[in-house]
Amino acid sequence: MQEIIPRWEWRTFANDLGAAEANIRKHPEGKTRESSEVYILSEVSMDNTKVRDNLMDIKTLQQVNEDRLELWLPIMKGTFPLPVSEIEKVFQCFKVALPKFQRTEYTFDQYLEEVIKPSKLLKAVNVHKKRTGFTINNCIVEIAEVKVEEKWIKTAAVEMEDPAMVIKTVHELGLDTFPNINYLRGLKNLVGMK
Repeated sequence: MQEIIPRWEWRTFANDLGAAEANIRKHPEGKTRESSEVYILSEVSMDNTKVRDNLMDIKTLQQVNEDRLELWLPIMKGTFPLPVSEIEKVFQCFKVALPKFQRTEYTFDQYLEEVIKPSKLLKAVNVHKKRTGFTINNCIVEIAEVKVEEKWIKTAAVEMEDPAMVIKTVHELGLDTFPNINYLRGLKNLVGMK
């Protein structure tokens, strides 16, 4: 079984990334990928819960260091249909009460309609991403255009297992002139959720 290694991440959202984007694009581009995903936002949790390609993907925030970098740990990748035992784990991340389940397992559409939609504390958000990757100082660096409920915004991120290299790269690229805003906070800001 492959060891799961948490990564330190710095990310921001802005309409214009200015000189920082120009600095990133001076480096050789990796692959550009497009994807459509559904994030489930919880009013009472900052765990990152999304579904892409029928796969439930959850990352939890482990800690924030003195440089405000965030350490994220992947804790689940589950394929729909998901059994109730796995959905119960998802709800632990949402930090909301379990619903009454009418099935033993749920397809993705059933999960959205019957489990997520009835909750007053949860919101499903459609997100389309066009991401371009770079490798800078052995860090994974990404620039993406993100569409959320008809709103477009850019995001840039730097991540790696070594926090010292992440913050060094953030400074070198000039990204430190922006606030560090993780995906969940960025999406909540865009849809007006606290």
